[in-house]
Amino acid sequence: MADVLILIPARMASTRLPGKPLADIAGEPMIVHVMRRAQDAGVGPVVVATDSPAIAAAVEKAAGRAVMTAADHASGSDRIFEALGKVDPRRDAGIVVNVQGDLPTLDPAAITAAIEVLADPAVDIATLAAEIRRARPPARALFHARHCALRRGAALPSHRPLRLSPSRARTVYRLAAVAARAAREARTIARARSRYADRRRHHRYGAARRRYA
Repeated sequence: MADVLILIPARMASTRLPGKPLADIAGEPMIVHVMRRAQDAGVGPVVVATDSPAIAAAVEKAAGRAVMTAADHASGSDRIFEALGKVDPRRDAGIVVNVQGDLPTLDPAAITAAIEVLADPAVDIATLAAEIRRARPPARALFHARHCALRRGAALPSHRPLRLSPSRARTVYRLAAVAARAAREARTIARARSRYADRRRHHRYGAARRRYA
């Protein structure tokens, strides 16, 4: 198989969790955990692509390799493309693996599994997926929100599930049912108005034809 290069994009300016790559997990930054999971896969060199000197310093302190990239990339793929030009300017790597920088519990075997698919010449790209084996999860969330939908001005931390008491859950269901019913009635009225407008146009057109026939 072709030479493999693993690149891990990491930036400090995350809108959901600023400074996420340096979040402490068991005494080490998250990005270091991700880097080690990628190294444990044993498929090729691992490089962290970042726009932050602090992230680069944390990676190098853990005996890893980091490369600096621009701060205005729109996506991790863009960051990897720039890093690839710096890390592998001769394009020796035949396979480039994008490991997300916020997967500290990633199984190294999953990286290997994604690469093995590329042994087929007809396959150009592969990604990981998880099969949902339970028809019904053991717990169900009504919805997730960054701000409380029941009490104005009550903010919740990002990506925190909104847990409701049974009485409030019933209230949410009732409100959702009312909104759905109102939407159906609005569509019915809109269709009726459209049909009425069509009949009026046909009537005026028919009258005009009779008048000038």
